[in-house]
Amino acid sequence: MARTDFSIGRVRQAVFSLANLPAAIAFVVLLVCAVVADQQNRKVSDQLARADVLAKVNIIRAKLEGNINGNLQLTQGLVSAIVTEPYLGQQRFASLAGNLFEQKSQLRNIAGAPDLIISLMYPMKGNEKAIGLDYRKNEAQRTAALRARDRRELVFAGPVDLAQGGRGFIGRIPVFVPTAGGGDRFWGIISAVVDVDRLYAASGLTDPAIDIDVALTGKDALGGSGERFFGGDNVVAGNPVTAEVEVPSGSWRISAIPKGGWPAAPKNERTLLALMALAGVLVVLPILVAGRLFGERQKNYAELRRLSGRLELALEASGIGVWEHDLATNELVWDERVNEIYGKAAGSEPRGYDDWAGTIHPDDIERARRDFDLAAATRGLYSSQYRLIHHDGDVRHVRTRATFFQDTGGTPKMIGAEWDVTSDVLLNENLERERQLSESKNAELEIAKARIEHVALHDSLTGLPNRRYLDEMLAESGESGRRTALLHLDLDRFKQINDTLGHAAGDAMLMHASKVIKANAGIADFVARIGGDEFVVVAHGDGDDKLAELASRIIEEMRQPVTYQGHQCRFGVSIGIAANDGVDARQLLVNADLALYRAKSHGRNRYEFFNEELQSEIVRTKQIADEILGGLERNEFVAYYQPQFDARTLEIVGVEALSRWKHPRRGILAPAAYLKVAEELNVVALIDRTTLKQALENFERWSHLNIPRVSVNVSARRLEDRDLIKGLRKLAIKQGTVSFELVESIFLDENDDFVSWNIEQIKELGIDIEIDDFGTGYASIVSLLKLQPRRLKIDRQLITPITGSKAQRRLVSSIIEIGKSLGIEVVAEGVETMEHARILKELGCDILQGYAFGRPMDAKTFKAFAQSRKWLAVG
Repeated sequence: MARTDFSIGRVRQAVFSLANLPAAIAFVVLLVCAVVADQQNRKVSDQLARADVLAKVNIIRAKLEGNINGNLQLTQGLVSAIVTEPYLGQQRFASLAGNLFEQKSQLRNIAGAPDLIISLMYPMKGNEKAIGLDYRKNEAQRTAALRARDRRELVFAGPVDLAQGGRGFIGRIPVFVPTAGGGDRFWGIISAVVDVDRLYAASGLTDPAIDIDVALTGKDALGGSGERFFGGDNVVAGNPVTAEVEVPSGSWRISAIPKGGWPAAPKNERTLLALMALAGVLVVLPILVAGRLFGERQKNYAELRRLSGRLELALEASGIGVWEHDLATNELVWDERVNEIYGKAAGSEPRGYDDWAGTIHPDDIERARRDFDLAAATRGLYSSQYRLIHHDGDVRHVRTRATFFQDTGGTPKMIGAEWDVTSDVLLNENLERERQLSESKNAELEIAKARIEHVALHDSLTGLPNRRYLDEMLAESGESGRRTALLHLDLDRFKQINDTLGHAAGDAMLMHASKVIKANAGIADFVARIGGDEFVVVAHGDGDDKLAELASRIIEEMRQPVTYQGHQCRFGVSIGIAANDGVDARQLLVNADLALYRAKSHGRNRYEFFNEELQSEIVRTKQIADEILGGLERNEFVAYYQPQFDARTLEIVGVEALSRWKHPRRGILAPAAYLKVAEELNVVALIDRTTLKQALENFERWSHLNIPRVSVNVSARRLEDRDLIKGLRKLAIKQGTVSFELVESIFLDENDDFVSWNIEQIKELGIDIEIDDFGTGYASIVSLLKLQPRRLKIDRQLITPITGSKAQRRLVSSIIEIGKSLGIEVVAEGVETMEHARILKELGCDILQGYAFGRPMDAKTFKAFAQSRKWLAVG
C-alpha cells in the first residue's frame, strides 16, 4: 500500500511539473504495458489450459460418436433382414439379434416393435417387462418413436428410464417393408438399447484417471438447448470448454473444466513483471512514448479507412441508396445508388424536390408528399413506400426511411435511405394469388382424400379390405372383448396356374376365389386379401362347429374347376383357424398362420384348428431352440472322431469329425436330435464352423500320430455362405489334410452357380471333396463327372445287408467299380463286423469306417485309441 501511495504521489508531481512531464508519461506508458502484458499472459495461459482440456474432450467426443455409431451400425443388418422377413417371430428375431451380440458393443438389448408395440426382444431375460410397451401410449418415448416413423430416419433418444429397469440410450430405426403394389408400408420400429454405464465407461467418461470434470447436455439429441444428463452444475457454471457430439438425428453438447477449476494466475506472472520493470529502466522512455503515440495515430487512421470501406461495401451489396434533403432549400444530395433506383443518369448535379416528386407514380404522389411533409413538420421519423415510373416506362416499388436532424449551423435536414422492393411486392402478389387458388382446390382435395383413404384400405384387384384394414379391424375387435375367430386361407396350386397361363389367368382365379369366400362368409364376417394368394375371414361369435362348416364349404366350392379362355383351371385352398381365447389380435393371426402351416404339411386342401397340441409342439421346438442357442453360447457343441482304415493294411488313413451336443441333462446327442431345429434357426453353418475349428486344432495336436487327414461334414446352407471362402483362407489349411463331406443332394441344383463356385474355390484351397451317403438315390454319374470328388462314401444302408444278400453285394461292387473307373476313392461306412470288412476288401473297397474297428469318440479318447493300435488285434 505504501508503494502504491508513493507511485501516485510521483504521478501527481509529474503532472504538475513541466520538467518531469516526459518521465510521468513514460511511467504511465510502462504501467499500461505491464497491465496489457499481464492480461495477454493470462489470456495465453488460459488458452493453453483450455486447449489441453479441449484435446481431452475431443478424445471423449470421438469415442462417444464411434461407440454410438458402431452400436447402431450393428443393428442396420437386423433391419435389412426384417425387410425381407417382415413376419418373423421371436425365435427368428432372437437368432438374428443374437449374432449382433457376438460383436464387441455396448448394446444392452434389441427390441422389435411392429406397429409401435414391442413384441420381439433379445435377450429376453431381464427385459420381459418391456414386452407389450406401446410407444404411442408411453409419454416418455412416444415423441422420439413417432419422429422416427414420420421422418423415416433413425432417431437417437435418451437417456431414458427403461420399462424393464435401468437406464439406456435408445436408437429407434423405422422399418418399411415392400408391398405387393410396389410401394412400402410402415412395419414398425427396431429399438437398439445402449447401456448407459457401459457406454460411459467405454468412452472414458467414468475413467478414474481422467483429470477433467465433464457434463453432457442435450437429452434426446436436442443439442445445447436440451436437458443436461451427465455431470454437475459446477461444470456448466465454470466457463467450460464445449464441443458438439454428433449423434444420429441430432447432437449433444459436451462441456468440461479441469478438476478443481481453472488456474487463478499464470505460473510465470512474477517473472513477467520483473522483466517489464527491467525493460522500463533500460528503454529510453521519451522516445518510446513518441513512437507509441505516432503508431496509435496511424492505427486509428487505418481503422477509420477500414470502417469507411466496409460501410461502402455493405451499402453496395445491399443496394440501399443514401440521400440528404435540405428542408430550407429543397436541395437533395443523392448517391449513385439512388440515381440507379430512380432511373436518373449518373452525375453529380444537384437534385431538387421536383426530381423526387416527378419520378413518383401519379397515383402515389399525394400519399408520398403527405408522409414526407408530416415527418418534416413533426421532426420525427419518415417512412413510406411508393411506385416510381422510369423514363422507359418501367414501374419499380421503393421503400424509404429517414430521420430529422439539424447540422452545426442549425439548418433543418432529413437524412435517409431508399431501396428497391419490387421483388418483394411481386412475391406478395403471387402469394396472394396462390392462396386464392389453393382455397379453390380445397373441395377437390377433400374428395381426393376420401378416394385415397378407400384405396389405402382396399385391394385394387378384388376390392376386398387389405392387410392394413385387417390390422385396424383386429385392433378394434380386441378392444370389444367379443370372441373373434380368424380363418387364414392360402390357395393351393395357384402358382402353377400363374406360371403356365400368365398373370391375367392368376388375377381371374383370385377374383373367383374372393367371390367364393365372400359368398360363403356370413353377412357380418370380415373378408380381406392380405397377400398374393392369401385371404383372411374374421368371424365374430361363431363356435368351432360353425367355423369348421364354413371352412368345409369354402374348400368344397374352391375344388370345382374354373374355365378361363377354354382352359379348365383347378386349384384348392388350405385353411388355418384360430380363435382369440385369451390371446390378442396380433397373436391370433400368428396362431392361424401356424394352423395353416400344419394344414399344408398334412396334405393341403384341408383345414386345421390351432389347438393345445400345436401349441405344445411350438413350445417344445422353442425350448430346443433356446437350448441350442444357449449351447452355442456355452460351447456345448463338440467334435467327436471316428477313424477310417485302409481296407488292405488296416492302418488309419483318416478320421471323420462328427458334431455332437454335450447336453447338460440329456448327455451326448447326435445330430438327429437337434439338426432340424438348428436348420430352422439358421445355425447349422455355425455348428459346422465350430466342428471344423475343433477338428483343425486337434489335428494339429495329433501330428505325431501320423494321421493323414481329417474329414468334416459341410451343410448345404454353409455352401451358400458368401463369406465361406474368405474364412477358409484365414485358416491356412495344408493341402490334402482336410476333406469336406457333402451330401449328394447338394449337387442336383444345376442352376446354383454360387454353390458350384464355392466348391471350386474349396478345391483350389487344397481341400478334398467327398460325397457322403452315396447310393441313397440322388446322385448320378453325370453328377460325379461334374463334381469330380476325391472320394465317395457308400451309405451304410447299402453296406449292412452285403453279408447275407448277393444282390446287395453286386450293387456295392458296381458302385466301387464306378468309383475306380472315375479315379475316385471309395469309402464304406457302417462296417459293423469283420465279415463286412473281409467282403469289402475282396470287392476292392479302399477305406473302411464303422463300429467293427472304432466308434465315434472324443479327442482325448481318440488319441489314446490311435496310440494303442489295438484294432489290429481285432483284424
